[in-house]
This record gives sequence, structure tokens and C-alpha cells, in this order.
Amino acid sequence: MRNLRWQLLIAVGGLILVVGLLVGQTPDLDAISPQPVPGGVYTEALIGQLIRLNPILDTNNQPDRDIDRLLYSGLVRFNSRGEPLKDLAAEWAVSADATLYTFTIRDDAYWHDGEPVIADDVIYTFSKFQDPDYPGPKDLHAMWQQINIIRLDDRRVQFQLPEPFAPFLDYLSIGLLPDHLLRGVLIVDLINHPFNLQPVGTGPFRFDRFLVEDGNITVVSLVAFDDYYAQSPFLERVEFHFYDDSQAALEAYLAGEVQGIGQVDLEILPQVLEAPGLNLHTAQLPRLNLVFLNSKHAEKKYLGEKKFRQALLLSINRQWIINHALAGQGVIPSGPILPTSWAHSESLEPLPFDLDRAATLLDSLEWQLPIGATPGTPEYRRSKDEQVLSLELIYPDDPTNTTVAETLKTSWEAIGVQVDLKPVDPGSLLEDYLEPRTFEVVLTEIDLLRSPDPDPYPFWHDSQTETGQNYGGFADRNISIWLEQARINPNFGRRAELYRNFQYRFQDQVPALLLYYPVYNFAIDDQIQGVTIGPLLDPSDRLSNIVDWYLLTRRGFGLEAMP
Repeated sequence: MRNLRWQLLIAVGGLILVVGLLVGQTPDLDAISPQPVPGGVYTEALIGQLIRLNPILDTNNQPDRDIDRLLYSGLVRFNSRGEPLKDLAAEWAVSADATLYTFTIRDDAYWHDGEPVIADDVIYTFSKFQDPDYPGPKDLHAMWQQINIIRLDDRRVQFQLPEPFAPFLDYLSIGLLPDHLLRGVLIVDLINHPFNLQPVGTGPFRFDRFLVEDGNITVVSLVAFDDYYAQSPFLERVEFHFYDDSQAALEAYLAGEVQGIGQVDLEILPQVLEAPGLNLHTAQLPRLNLVFLNSKHAEKKYLGEKKFRQALLLSINRQWIINHALAGQGVIPSGPILPTSWAHSESLEPLPFDLDRAATLLDSLEWQLPIGATPGTPEYRRSKDEQVLSLELIYPDDPTNTTVAETLKTSWEAIGVQVDLKPVDPGSLLEDYLEPRTFEVVLTEIDLLRSPDPDPYPFWHDSQTETGQNYGGFADRNISIWLEQARINPNFGRRAELYRNFQYRFQDQVPALLLYYPVYNFAIDDQIQGVTIGPLLDPSDRLSNIVDWYLLTRRGFGLEAMP
């Protein structure tokens, strides 16, 4: 009996100890981080109006592209550095000579109506760019007319290029269209086809309904697609509301009608920054604002001199321009390749603002100032051989570019260059001045939207000086060779080396004056969690990680909305 009682005492004591340990290890439910769960509705204000929901016809309307981003998906997609990733394609292969691209479609991809995605969908979509009546960019149409699209089987399709073209993957990220719903529909009929208002895609959200007031679509409602092949979104529904301008969009947010503003313009930026609970997200846009110099100008030969171009750039306080013309919403470029790109040389630094060095360069070119001339006076103008050092600056007649142009005039006059300003209709800039090369210097921009591959060839190769986009006529054989090689080599490592050489040579030669990259702002209520924004290839990329956004969370055993 004594031994039995002793064993009972040991057992009871052990039980008490275990219970005590379990109690001590009971988790503090308040300390557990909330976990996102499916559910909730996100509403966003878009500026503009819906035209059609069709990914091959949405180039000129940002609201269409924003919505299409959630409805459709392409063979490939790109990360924030412009590197290609699998999307509808399970895999792809490139031939040794880089002229054959073979894609295999994933077997778990379905259209929103339940039909599987097959090679016929790829062929239908890209054949529209080959159609003689394609209404989009002429260079895109010309490129696709040279490409053969071959159906290998239900899941495989091959693109046969006439010559190697490393940036080709850029053109395969466009959303696919369903062949089983549109077979036989020509591009001219597709423009106003009922499909554009009853879209069927393969993206994480599917079309649900429109809300219409006074004959106008005011709301587009999308719901999560249950059979989406990638990560399912947490949000149950996304609604886009349309407004005429950014001020109306802000008022809609303040009235509780929407939770996000798709584009925050400069005029509402101060109000957005002051609004409690409204988070501002900022990312650099792939647009490069710059000044082209006509290096082949018949009379003003100095536009072709490197030291003169260097002097003009060194005299510009680019940060001042960003602060005053853009309210701080810009980034100083170090070179012509976006700093967010895989091809950017990170060791390259922007040239500094240095008036003294700029003046020294002009002195070395023997451009003389009048003895005793005072800066800021009309007499403070350099000359040589009875020729006055002067420029006519053409610029788009809008508030931002006017401020920039006036700043450039002040900067260049500070080093003794006479500047005459010529504002022009922005719509006439390309046809009347850039393409015919009828300018001395011109303030403009290079639009790199939806171009993940940097491919600087069209703007800086010497073959493009007469009829291409090398508007300044700059010709450098070293640069041209590097750009040629990078365009035909599919190896990213080798291409990065070639582009690094190009960027350093560009900074030395200064073929154009790079001013700034603008940034894009959008705002979203802090109730929406999981929102991140990286470098953008298009403003619609702000929605690229929307599958991670959430409103509802679970803490312990309870479900709650974000406060």
C-alpha cells in the first residue's frame, strides 16, 4: 500500500506539472498577428470613361487598361525589373539563333466561362495585329506582319521571326482573347463588338456587371474568379467608379464612395497628403523628359560639339526643376535606361549641377563674353567670329513644360547663351518639328510605357537619324554597335554588359539632355492591407499584386475587418 500511495502521489504531481506547463504555453490571442482571409469589396475611382474592355484595343485609354489588367492575362508577365516570368505559358524555349520562340500553355488555365486556354487563343489574338486594318501603332503592325505563328498542337504554339530580336517577349505579355467566342471576327468588327462590354478573360477577376446612369457607365463590378490558375485573390469583389477629374475622385473618397484613387494629380496632391487614413503610394514612371539637340543643324554647328552639349547639361539645376515644376514628383536620370531595369548600370551617377564647369567648357571652345558684361543683362552673351551663341527652344505649350522651358532659358543665359522660347501646340510637336528635324533644341519626352525591355536602339542608333526616332541626329559607331549586338543576343548577362558600355558612353557624349523621370501617385485607404507598389511599366501595374490585398482578417478564432 505504501508503494501504491507513493506512485499515486508521483502521478498526481506529474499531472499538475503538465497542466501548469500547458497553461503557461497558452498563446496570447491578442499577440497573434491577424491573418488575411477571403472576402470584402475594394472600390477605386478612375479618371475618365470606359470605352471597351479589350486588351488589344486599350492602348489609348488608361481606365480600360486598368480594368483589363484584372480581367486578362498573357503568355508572359514581367517583374518590376523588366524580367520575364511565366504567366499563361508553363514554359518557353528559344532556338540557338533566337528566331524561334516555342510556348507551352499551362494545362490548368481556363477562361471565365470554363473553357480551357489553348493554342487557338494565342493564334487568334496575335493574328489581329497582322490584320491590314489593325488600328494601332504602325510599327507594331509592321513587326507582326513579318512573324509566322504556327500551331504545333492544342497546348503549343511557335513564333517564327525573320531575324533575331531579343525584346520579342515584350510583345507577348498582352492579354489573350478567346478564340471560341470570337473566331472569324475581323479587327474592323472587333472594335465595336458586343464582346467588349461582355468580356471573358483568364485573369484573377471576372466581369460581373455595369451600373449605368443617364446612359453612361458609372461603375464596373468584377468578382474573384474561382478557377484562376495562380494565387486566388483575397478580395471578393473589385469595383471601379468613373469620374471626370481628380478633384471629383478625391471628393468621392471623402464622401465614402470609394476606397482608392487610381491617379493622384498634382492639383490634389496636397489634399491627399493631409487626408487622414489615406495612404499615398508613389512609383517612377517609364517616361523620360529630355531635350533633343539637332546635332546636324546646317547653321549652328556647335550643337554637334560634345563640350557644348556638356556645358548645357551642367548648367541645369534639375532638382530645382523637379521641385518647382513637378512639386517634387520626379527623379534625376543618370542615363537613358530606367534605373529600375535589369539593364541599368547601378554605378552610374547623374552629372552634377555645376555652373563654373559649364562656363569653363564654353571658354575652352573660345566662346567669349563681352568684357565687363554682367550676368542677367542682355549684353551677357557669348560670341565667336561674329556669331552669337544662341538657341531657339521649342516646347509643348502646357503649364509644366512652360515652367521647365523658362528654367532652361534662365540656366543657359547664366552661362552666356542667348535663348528664344517658342511654345507650340503639343499635338504638332512630332509631325511639325521632330520628324522633319526642323528645330534647334526641343523639349519633349520619350514614352517607354509597356516596354519592359530597355532596347534603346530606336532612339540612339545611327541608322535612325534620318527617318527614325533618333531626332537629334546623333551618330556614334561604338554606341550603334553595342545596341545592334544587344538587340540580337537573347542572353541577359551579355546584353547587360553591352548596355553598361552604352550608358557610360552616352553620359560622356551627351547626345541629349536628360531632365527627369516623372513619378506616378495613387492613393488607397489604410483599411486595405497588403498593398505594395514597385516600379511601373504602366500605371495599371499598381494593381499587379492585387491578389495580395485584403480587408478581412482572422485573429485566433474570430473574423474581423481591418480598422
